[in-house]
Amino acid sequence: MWDCRKNGDRFLLETTIEAMLKLHMAILVQMYAKISSLLWTFSLLYAVVPVSGLVRGRIKNLVTFGDSYTDVVNTGDNGTAWPVYAAEYGSFQLFPFAKSGATCSNKLTNRPAPSLIESQLPTYFSSVENGSLMLDPDETIYALWIGTNDLGRAALLTGNQEQGVSLVDVIECAVSWVSSLYKSGARNFLFQNIIPLQKTILYSDDTYLNHYWTYPHNATEWSLFMTELTTTGNALSKLMLQSLVPSLKGAHIGIFDSHGLFSNIISNPADYLNGTAPFSVKTPIKSCIFELNENVNDTGNCTLAIGTDRDSFLWYDELHPSEQANRIVAREITKGILHESEEWVDWLS
Repeated sequence: MWDCRKNGDRFLLETTIEAMLKLHMAILVQMYAKISSLLWTFSLLYAVVPVSGLVRGRIKNLVTFGDSYTDVVNTGDNGTAWPVYAAEYGSFQLFPFAKSGATCSNKLTNRPAPSLIESQLPTYFSSVENGSLMLDPDETIYALWIGTNDLGRAALLTGNQEQGVSLVDVIECAVSWVSSLYKSGARNFLFQNIIPLQKTILYSDDTYLNHYWTYPHNATEWSLFMTELTTTGNALSKLMLQSLVPSLKGAHIGIFDSHGLFSNIISNPADYLNGTAPFSVKTPIKSCIFELNENVNDTGNCTLAIGTDRDSFLWYDELHPSEQANRIVAREITKGILHESEEWVDWLS
């Protein structure tokens, strides 16, 4: 655990942390109670809808939304983003709208980035309305990978969301993406859930000060709370998506289990990583250690893996997946779209 406390402040800070943990857990218990109360209703609705998934070989276009995990220009891995690989693997035409730093809505978790609701979707709708983007709904699938910034530092994790906003609001926002696109004519959707962010250096209980955070914090508290945010958020999104299915006639909705896939890579790195260095599911390709309260725009003390060694790493830096991880994501998403394998895709309709 990162610990920069003075001895005289130790008792007060530990007492505060304990209180914060209790508050976090109380909130999450309430969320689980809500999930339990909704589960029976959702299961009844979902049970009457036949599950078919996409028509094999029909998809020709891939439209992507999200944050730096999906942005094809300002890539999180300093290389090639997963949508580019997926377009190559599946022979899809790619239409990317994801923007680095994005959250679902700046009205919920305000950040200086083009959010999904206020920027990315309006840009897409404008392209459709002016005729510059004409896609056959039956031949097009829409993918969303959002939540990393919504849940993280300077947002839900650190209490910097807008007043009254909860995890439920953030997940409802992400799920509303399906309904918004459906109303415009879209019919095929792939919702990518949230990875185990507590396994990144930034949110790990065994962390170091880095480019993303140089202030004092309790790493154990961060890691525990992030674990609850990701697992609860993924459970909520699945239930909310299941509840949508009966009302979206003709739609195909799939959940890509990013959380499960990354957990499996961490448990079985030799099955996924193929670089020339020892496999690493913890230390990133680019590891930059900063001093306490150092300006995050400084360079830090960095080590960098190069060449084919890079394919031995799950993470590019303290927050972002590596290019090898992005190839894996692209491969598994493509398999799901083409019905070659559905190990990580759960088609709800």
